[in-house]
Amino acid sequence: MKTTPARLTGAAAVLLVAACGDTSGQPAPVATVAYPADQACLRDIASTTGNPDVRVIRSTVGEAATEVIVGVGPTGQWRCIAYGDGTTAGIQSITDEGLL
Repeated sequence: MKTTPARLTGAAAVLLVAACGDTSGQPAPVATVAYPADQACLRDIASTTGNPDVRVIRSTVGEAATEVIVGVGPTGQWRCIAYGDGTTAGIQSITDEGLL
């Protein structure tokens, strides 16, 4: 299994594209690259929890599926398994919310 680093925007990774030799003083354009497994888990965890404040903490890519750990709200963490067809399973809280 390969673990990928946390995404900068949660829902997508941000890739800065800077033009070589640009001296205009303008900010570099930003391109967004979507990760389908992350998107599926963000969608389904937001729906399950009723909280739209979700972000990807990390993804672990396996042969058959991707495990995605998602931050929910200020302190919650949820686990999700995403498959190549856009479905998810195993959505569960991994935070002992009784201690929060």
